Amino acid sequence: MMHAVLLLAQLVVSPAGPYTSVAAAVQAAKPGDRIIVRAGSYPTQDVRVDRRVTISGEGWPVLDAGGEHQVLVIVADSVTVTGVVFRNVATSFVNDRAAVRVDGVAACDVHDNRFERTFFGVYLARTRGCRVTGNRFRGAYRSEATSGNAVHLWNTVGTVVERNEVTGHRDGIYLEFARHARVADNESHDNFRYGLHFMFSDSCAYERNLFTRNGAGVAVMYTNVVVMTGNRFLENEGPTAYGLLLKDINDSRVEGNVFRRNTVALHLEGSNRIKVLGNDFESNGWAVRLLGNSDGGRLERNRFVANSFDLSTNAASTTATLDANEWDEYRGYDLDRDGFGDVPFRPVRLFAILVQDNEPALILLRSLFIELLDVAERVLPVLSPQGLVDHRPVVRKASR
Repeated sequence: MMHAVLLLAQLVVSPAGPYTSVAAAVQAAKPGDRIIVRAGSYPTQDVRVDRRVTISGEGWPVLDAGGEHQVLVIVADSVTVTGVVFRNVATSFVNDRAAVRVDGVAACDVHDNRFERTFFGVYLARTRGCRVTGNRFRGAYRSEATSGNAVHLWNTVGTVVERNEVTGHRDGIYLEFARHARVADNESHDNFRYGLHFMFSDSCAYERNLFTRNGAGVAVMYTNVVVMTGNRFLENEGPTAYGLLLKDINDSRVEGNVFRRNTVALHLEGSNRIKVLGNDFESNGWAVRLLGNSDGGRLERNRFVANSFDLSTNAASTTATLDANEWDEYRGYDLDRDGFGDVPFRPVRLFAILVQDNEPALILLRSLFIELLDVAERVLPVLSPQGLVDHRPVVRKASR
């Protein structure tokens, strides 16, 4: 019995042909074909990719939108785009104009491309099982109002965003109504607002990412069941900046992360049953700011070193549990040598409570008066919030 053999074509786009534009190659392609784009610069505007093809660049060809257009609009399943430079998608105050827009499809793969001066980079809407990996995004806009997001997910399921480098955008990576997304091993730095921004995106994970020098840090809002592990939140500084802002989220885990030199490392507001485990908080202004409307949190096995305030709150009592954390301000002892202090530690300083209501008081932070106030509070902790006590503080071993 003879079986028909399907030969998939390779269509070549180059300045000399046989195809001189990506649009012409797409129109000629059959499902499964490969479009090879040779080095050169090609004006490419609003090309509708409506069949399963691979678009592969050789020698970093440039697809230039030339301003008020998108480059590729993908409306077919299983399209792959790789090895291409996308350039010059202008700002729009009406439409979320993107270099690559993917709408209503499954299993797209946008990997190892470069995005330069694009309003939005990759915009995924109503997609399933798509991947955005190994790309480099360089925004060039001068303000938050004129910049879009590098990677934007809306109403997606099962997206992987991995190994991208993002800078110069409004938000580096943005998720809204995204479920079961995985955001891993990305570097998001020097963006106008958030390095990563979650909204209404349940059952997601982000891990081993670097977020540094972003205008407002990272925010996860109105979301349930998020796992945040192995990330680095560095140098997110400013009057409204956070390493990580958690607002109105539930049943999530923050574990094994590094928070260093942030104005506020971790801010919890309306966040319930959050586990904060095994993180390093070093040289931050506020390491953890826990508001009273957060319920049932647990801070365990974290390390606090050289922060202005290790823990602050706006409530007289809280249901959070502290256990087995290492505090560089702990002055207790360990007579039974089990590695835990025999005297409980209250990490909320009286001065932190005063600053909560009167921020200009920060000018007194290093004064002798505040040092005396701290000593008095340790001796007679009458104003510290009830419940915020670590009964098993880790005792650091003296170096030899």
